Amino acid sequence: MANVNIKFNGKDYLLSCDDGQEENLKELASHLSKKFNELKSNLGNIGENKLLLISSIKVIDEYYDLLKKIESKKKEFNNLSEKFKELKSLVIDYKGNKDNEIDKLKEDLNKFKIMADENKNVYEKILDTTTESIEEFIQSSLKDKRLQ
Repeated sequence: MANVNIKFNGKDYLLSCDDGQEENLKELASHLSKKFNELKSNLGNIGENKLLLISSIKVIDEYYDLLKKIESKKKEFNNLSEKFKELKSLVIDYKGNKDNEIDKLKEDLNKFKIMADENKNVYEKILDTTTESIEEFIQSSLKDKRLQ
């Protein structure tokens, strides 16, 4: 335990605290002393006990205001967190839907490629057949001309 000398309302007080907490104790005492002196200058010397009580109430009031603000911020944070989770879920669903659409498009493209290859083969056979027919026709025409 460490000992700290604190000056409050013109008097010295020796207070104990955990090792390493000396500066924190000094800051707290300074804050309380500031509140006490503000009240003393505003209200006059109405008695040390009454000024200490009012100072303590003002400090506690500030503390509770901060607690309320913290609770409000926690609620805001939780609401934002829930909205973020909803948004994340929507994004994941959207991505899943788009991935399914892409897979469907790839499947359709592969079917189209297969159909194009099949049509190419059919077209080539038709061309070959047509070419043969034209050649036979030409050959036949040439024979007919020779005969005449």
